[in-house]
Amino acid sequence: MADLNPNKKAPTPTMIPIQSPSQLHSPSPANSIPMTPKSPFITRVMTPLASPMKKAMASMQGYLEFTKLNPHDEWLPITESRNGNAFYAAFHTLSSGIGIQALVLPLAFIALGWVWGIISLSTFFVWQMYTLWLLIQLHESPSGARYSRYLWLSMLTFGEKLGKLMTLIPTIYLSSGTCITLIMIGGATSRLLFNTIVGNAWEDKNDTPLTMVEWYLVFTCLAVVLSQLPNLNSIAGVSLIGAITSVSYCTIIWVVSVVEGRIDSGSNAQPEKVSGGARVCDVLNALGIVAFAFRGHNLVLEIQGTMPSSLKQPSRVPMWKGVKYSYFIIALCLFPLAIGGYWAYGKLMPTTGGMLTALYKYHGQSTSKAILELTSVLVIINSLTSFQIYAMPVFDNLELRYVTKMNGPCPWWVRAGSRVFFGGLAFFVAVALPFLPSLAGLIGGIALPITLAYPCFMWIVMKKPDRYSVMWWLNWILGCLGMFLSVLLVFGAIWTIVTRGIEVHFFKPE
Repeated sequence: MADLNPNKKAPTPTMIPIQSPSQLHSPSPANSIPMTPKSPFITRVMTPLASPMKKAMASMQGYLEFTKLNPHDEWLPITESRNGNAFYAAFHTLSSGIGIQALVLPLAFIALGWVWGIISLSTFFVWQMYTLWLLIQLHESPSGARYSRYLWLSMLTFGEKLGKLMTLIPTIYLSSGTCITLIMIGGATSRLLFNTIVGNAWEDKNDTPLTMVEWYLVFTCLAVVLSQLPNLNSIAGVSLIGAITSVSYCTIIWVVSVVEGRIDSGSNAQPEKVSGGARVCDVLNALGIVAFAFRGHNLVLEIQGTMPSSLKQPSRVPMWKGVKYSYFIIALCLFPLAIGGYWAYGKLMPTTGGMLTALYKYHGQSTSKAILELTSVLVIINSLTSFQIYAMPVFDNLELRYVTKMNGPCPWWVRAGSRVFFGGLAFFVAVALPFLPSLAGLIGGIALPITLAYPCFMWIVMKKPDRYSVMWWLNWILGCLGMFLSVLLVFGAIWTIVTRGIEVHFFKPE
């Protein structure tokens, strides 16, 4: 029989934790949101007024909780520290946006020529700036969720299986593959610096200089020691050094090349007549080289994830500010490198090492030895610093496995061990597959959707612009064009490899 005592207090409504669907892919929302049963009277009478107010309050609560982290993210290298700012973002973006891949840009001009080379470089630059803006806006959702990993945003947008299939391999290569390439570049440049300083002194001694494998090992050891810095914010100073060195050596190389003058036999005319199919493949391979120069989109969300965010100052504001300034500097490096390098060397541009190799090959005797040594030192330092920011997503993913299983932060020895393991694995691949840099065109085609296509589709799915609106058309056109171009670039690169071949040698770095 029901209890009709009016003085007896009603039972306290049960607090039911409701998990946000996006929480699985985001560190921001609180772990649970308390909900109480609604009164039938309130439901009938107040619903027209309460629903809009409830949505507004939920949205406000989400914004105010931007800085709240999922416990797992408090223990991971990318998001455990969120005191970044626009300067940090600019340092990280510069360090990841300029690299040795920029030094091979003149090779693209050999196939494209002056006009189409400049048009292609400008188009890719504007296009990737637009997709950068899209990613920065997508980092935060109206509910307060923050997506601090490119892969997680892709899985949320396209579904877990499809998102992994589309994004996992390109992002893995852009992170770990770049680290492998940096070991090759850093080791080779270290040997070049050593030979420049010592000269022929070794010929008068019984000792022998280090082999290329040993130079790779020396560079890897230095990179692994530096990688013990705990999180992405802690390497802001490292990224600053990387940004300064990258801008410096790019400027030195193109200025010296232009000042020294054109190589006599370096014709900048279009290549001799070849078959139509071969010509198309050359153009596609050149576009792949240009696309590969604008990598780094797989790090944008991670960099933005290191910033605090609030209703008055969302993280997209300082992030976009830092990106704008950094890419302005990047443009001042890439365009002179491509144009000046093609003018100076023409078809004589070396396919391996690009303008750095050309500087030593054609101006090694006429250029001051101090300038050559300084350039090599800057390249080595930049390779060490760039290794840190590109390896950080890999470290984050490795530690995620431990954190998820143990439900606690990684001990220092687990963190150190995982980073030593990755450094050793990258060293092994660099030694085993020394021909990887020759695949720049193919890799550029595979990674192109990460930069130019996926952000457009993400915007359509996440933001849901009005059908047939300007943003709807723009993102559909750019997204489809990016995917089509990616397929063409991969096909052209494979065709070029098959018809012309590349020098494949395993476990024999030179």
